[in-house]
Amino acid sequence: MIVFTWPALLFVGELLLKVVMIMVVLLHRKKTSSTKLAWIMLIILIPLVGTVMYLLVGTTGLGYIRRKRHRDILAKIPQSVFSHVSDSNLKVVRVSPLHHSISYIGETVGGSYVIGGNRAALFGDSQKMIDSLANDIDKSTKQCHILSYIMLDDKAGQKISHSLIQAVDRGVVCRLLVDAIGSREFLQSQTCKDLKRQGVHVNSALPANLLRAVFERLDLRNHRKIAVIDNSVGYMGSQNIAEPSFAKKSKYAPWIDASVRLTGPAVRELQAIFTQDWCMAGEENLASLLAEPIEIHEDGFPVQLLATGPNSNNQALAQLLQTAFFSAQEELVITTPYFSPDISTESALLITAQRGVETHLVVPRNNDSKLFAAASRSRYSRLLDAGVHIHEFHGGMLHSKTITIDRTLALIGSANLDRRSLELNFEVSMLIYDTDFASELRFLQTSYMEHATLVGQHTPSQWSISQRLWQNAVGLIAPIL
Repeated sequence: MIVFTWPALLFVGELLLKVVMIMVVLLHRKKTSSTKLAWIMLIILIPLVGTVMYLLVGTTGLGYIRRKRHRDILAKIPQSVFSHVSDSNLKVVRVSPLHHSISYIGETVGGSYVIGGNRAALFGDSQKMIDSLANDIDKSTKQCHILSYIMLDDKAGQKISHSLIQAVDRGVVCRLLVDAIGSREFLQSQTCKDLKRQGVHVNSALPANLLRAVFERLDLRNHRKIAVIDNSVGYMGSQNIAEPSFAKKSKYAPWIDASVRLTGPAVRELQAIFTQDWCMAGEENLASLLAEPIEIHEDGFPVQLLATGPNSNNQALAQLLQTAFFSAQEELVITTPYFSPDISTESALLITAQRGVETHLVVPRNNDSKLFAAASRSRYSRLLDAGVHIHEFHGGMLHSKTITIDRTLALIGSANLDRRSLELNFEVSMLIYDTDFASELRFLQTSYMEHATLVGQHTPSQWSISQRLWQNAVGLIAPIL
């Protein structure tokens, strides 16, 4: 008679759990080999914890109901301004041959078109951006729409809230959409209660609770930062509604951001993206606003907006970045707070440097995420060997997500250069095909590098063994961060 002891049963149970979960991971159709390998390692080394983590955050699912609803919304409310506005002066712009492959990827994979007639003001100062947004809200006459991943109940949050309340008093319709996790504290604050009581329509994007965790992944977030005032002025970039002191993580302050104030046809596409997200969060459909006449600047420049997320175009940004890197002829400059891209994007960056393009990567020295800091530094050796110049910014938490190529093309938005932004979160990015704007953004990037330390070729080898072990261990699981 065979007698099973508790240790034996636990051993067999753990072994069966590992086998089943490894099969589940291997059969997942959308995961890359590196991601699958990272999950398998975690499940083997810490089977119970690894299994729970995979079930909670291992898939890219929004949940069946939410996924179907979002697809219906995208079909009914497309992003493209050409789908909503009939104006003979509104035309698809053909960019220079140097950038044609980039714009074409944006069209074919991202579903967005290059549109001309836009103007943009760049903000490298967070307080000036908040002041400008509040000023535009104070001048509004029709509607104010704001979408932010994080909104804090600090001076910046209260300033914008006060302007929204005053706008409502003038008869302006104000809508505020914030991420349910990123702005959780704000949604419970007295300021938020005051906004609702005074007539501001407040909604939360992607509500999360334990019940939803059974059916969908809770850490898929709306990471976008958008504002549209009177259907004619728009804001986008990396700036949350928060002070540079960023009370949630003040020890890393000041937080350094880059954003733009837009006018022109691109604003209508920002409105369309906001409308999609607002409709997803509630039942109100604002599509009628998208058909209003638009402003086209004769001396304006062409831009291309790319909205990405887990239910649509979630590979478009990575493919666009890879194409953009390969298009660089002389210089490529990247600033990002979190650097942990997929293998293909990292390879494109390495090849860009290896073919003689002066390539700069600027990241914060004191990162608010120890895991991402370690994952980034695990890549330093191969980046440096390829010829990438790595700058560690020491003036605060560099939160700007910017790219310039040959001082002729610029990219700015909410997306980090990591797997979460490239594959999971809802993000919005903008390509600006204008030499003057690209040069202005390049000047801002220069200011970051002037407050940064250039990482030496031999610096990684001088780190202690414990540091390198930690960084390389985190680097192995980087695909699932």
